[in-house]
Amino acid sequence: MVVLFDGVCNFCNASINFLIDRDQKGVFKFAALQSEPGRAILAKYQITTITDFDSVILEKDGRLYQKSDAALEIARNMNGLWKLLYGFKIVPKFIRDFVYDLVAKNRYRFMGKMDACRLPTPELKARFL
Repeated sequence: MVVLFDGVCNFCNASINFLIDRDQKGVFKFAALQSEPGRAILAKYQITTITDFDSVILEKDGRLYQKSDAALEIARNMNGLWKLLYGFKIVPKFIRDFVYDLVAKNRYRFMGKMDACRLPTPELKARFL
């Protein structure tokens, strides 16, 4: 499973750090949407022009999940009680995505923006594409 995220968003990077800390089995790999590996994954699904990096994207089993579907699918594959968040799947997608979009549109306001994608530490480098 590959999690694609906005590499210059502090909120997004904090979310990835949160996920890394709770993914002891190393189930997830990561790539910034702005990176070559991120763009290559999107191109595989005929997504070649992304200008607004406002959604986390999960590639799993040959399928792409976006917005709230991606977040819930990530939770479903986490360890421990985080799996319970998948229960929000019963909430209609238009409501889940509305809430997701509210957070996404304000993510830079919440935690700021970096000028460039951060580089992982040497021990985490293997988990990034």
